[in-house]
Amino acid sequence: MQEHFYDQTIALLKSRGVTKKDLVDLVIFLQKDYIKDLSEPMINESIDLVLKKREVQNAVMTGIQLDVLSEEGKLFAPLQEIIARDEGLYGIDEIMAFSITNLYGSIGFTNYGYIDKVKPGILAILNDKSTGKVNTFLDDIVGAIAAATASRLAHTNPQLEDDNIYINEEV
Repeated sequence: MQEHFYDQTIALLKSRGVTKKDLVDLVIFLQKDYIKDLSEPMINESIDLVLKKREVQNAVMTGIQLDVLSEEGKLFAPLQEIIARDEGLYGIDEIMAFSITNLYGSIGFTNYGYIDKVKPGILAILNDKSTGKVNTFLDDIVGAIAAATASRLAHTNPQLEDDNIYINEEV
């Protein structure tokens, strides 16, 4: 059952124009200055581990469904207009993203805030309102997946631990 949800998550992302390569590029954007031996296989492994988490799968399925229903005009007013316009004060899309960013600690939150602000790569494409696509949830979810992956990588690279300056330090 778990593999089914993973496969469905990958297929849903792809159906909305998001590939694993897009996610890799976002993670490289976030971590290239911090992890010297950063490689695509390492990133792909971490992306897979993030995407295999049920919280992430649920967020992807829910967010994409809401975006599609909004594109089709099938939500009740005023929610239809709010999601279709991606109103700044709505915020539920970011709340859903936070459920993903928090999987690997507070660094996920800061990674997400940064990538959501600058919108590199696929995030700029997803955020482009001129396409006619509604990606109110998807752009935040994709940014959150990249942020969580970058955070996971940071936590698995002990050389990023501030040279252990707090260990055995006299108070």
